[in-house]
Amino acid sequence: MNFFEYVNNELYCEKVPLKNIADEVGTPVFVYSRQTLERHLRVFSEPFSSVSHLVCYSMKACSNLAILKIFSRLGAGVDIVSGGELYRALSAGVEPSRIVYSGVGKRASEIDEALLAGILMFNVESEAELELLEIRARSLGIKARIALRVNPDVDPKTHPYISTGLQKNKFGIDTSRALDLYKQTLKMDWIEPIGIDCHIGSQLTELGPILEAVEKLVGILEQLRSDGIDIQYLDIGGGLGIPYDQEEPPMPSEYGAAVVERMRDLGVTLILEPGRVLVGNAGILLTQVLYLKKTKKKLFVIVDAAMNDLIRPSLYDAHHVVQKVTLRPSQSSPDKLITVDIVGPICESGDYLAKSRELGEVAFGDHLAVMSAGAYGFSMSSNYNSRPRAPEVLVDGENYYIIRERETYADLVRGERIPPHLQ
Repeated sequence: MNFFEYVNNELYCEKVPLKNIADEVGTPVFVYSRQTLERHLRVFSEPFSSVSHLVCYSMKACSNLAILKIFSRLGAGVDIVSGGELYRALSAGVEPSRIVYSGVGKRASEIDEALLAGILMFNVESEAELELLEIRARSLGIKARIALRVNPDVDPKTHPYISTGLQKNKFGIDTSRALDLYKQTLKMDWIEPIGIDCHIGSQLTELGPILEAVEKLVGILEQLRSDGIDIQYLDIGGGLGIPYDQEEPPMPSEYGAAVVERMRDLGVTLILEPGRVLVGNAGILLTQVLYLKKTKKKLFVIVDAAMNDLIRPSLYDAHHVVQKVTLRPSQSSPDKLITVDIVGPICESGDYLAKSRELGEVAFGDHLAVMSAGAYGFSMSSNYNSRPRAPEVLVDGENYYIIRERETYADLVRGERIPPHLQ
């Protein structure tokens, strides 16, 4: 459930008409609903209430400080994958003891920053990383708490670009090798193995692969305990999907019940790393129609949002529902629908938000809402074609707040220098 709905033919976010935001802030603009964000976190966390658990929001999905603050106020931590994300999390007031650090390419400087901050643990992705972590921990005199990210070789049945749990993927350590590395950590003075980690992919719509990976983690946990290694945390990652189109992912209640059944008596704290499932349907991208262009084969609706704002359709051929912000009663009946491609201004044939989509009749100046854009929307946006990035707005009841300003042309060239001999 989210808090975007029509009231008298006007699309609202909570109690704010989206047309007001489009008129006052301009387009394109990302809009998030606080009530939806909070509801999603509670609905996701509640099924795990019978066991010790920590929700570490996967902030790569959407890392605005206001959203991090909303989640941290409700007791959530974060899953980070860079020094920049660590900086953002700390800036938003996230407790370091609720931060886990994932990612295959941690630099020495980023490792130092995380050690000095006192994060909960590093999810280690390779033997080389483990060795560097020992060196940096010894240098700083700070013991590094770690989990090894195990690659369970489980097919997540998702888009290949967001699959992470197969042996052909760059993520994680082969199961048998992980067992050897855990034994090696016992000889490392500055490494403390406290967890096991696994993440098989994103936008997962079936429980089977998730539970298969959990079963493998439990088997590794039992083996490690028999070897005298005290594992306190079982990090099963995130990746639970959302309905963009016809998908029917498991409900959090179903997901939670199945996982809890398999780990209730293990005596560990469960770490969960949801991202998309918390923010995906809590945000939209508002855009305005610039032109209608009819060719022999297509009717193009050209809007002011583009692939630099929301790259998922171009990158993954992802489906996002597109809705008119203002409905005219005569245009809302089925016989008035038209088939269009909704495209942006960027000089790429792949610049589209929707293809062959049925939409009510539109005209210059109309506003459209690209739904389910809260995850991997702004966080994957760019300045391609020298386009300033869109602002972000948070709606809270009857009020809205600009939580990131629209970039300016000056922002586009900040930090650039022309060498003196070219002046």
